[in-house]
Amino acid sequence: QVSLVESGGGLVQAGGSLRLSCKLSGRTFSSYPMAWFRQAPGKEREFVAAISWTGGRIFYADSVKGRFTISRDNVKSTVFLQMNSLKAEDTAVYYCAADRRDHYSGSLYSQNDMDYWGEGTLVTVSS
Repeated sequence: QVSLVESGGGLVQAGGSLRLSCKLSGRTFSSYPMAWFRQAPGKEREFVAAISWTGGRIFYADSVKGRFTISRDNVKSTVFLQMNSLKAEDTAVYYCAADRRDHYSGSLYSQNDMDYWGEGTLVTVSS
């Protein structure tokens, strides 16, 4: 049974930092891209960042580029999202997701490409 367990969310002041973690179990982590999405109150879930199965290709939404960093540790089967210079508009539930396409290194990532999701972790940025 595949599961994704997230941690690291919480309350932070604007300008602060948080680091989210997401551990995958039940599937070979190193063969698949991983991604983070988020859903703000009253809004649709949106793409935040993705990392290829090797870690060699990384993509970000324009809204977080330069502030967020995605990384992965294939030994620990964990993907991370380092969030710096947080803004009130970053407030959302953050979800990690495992891509269904093994060994994919392309540049296109959508919710439809993900086959496993974490339960979400709430990030609240106070202004």
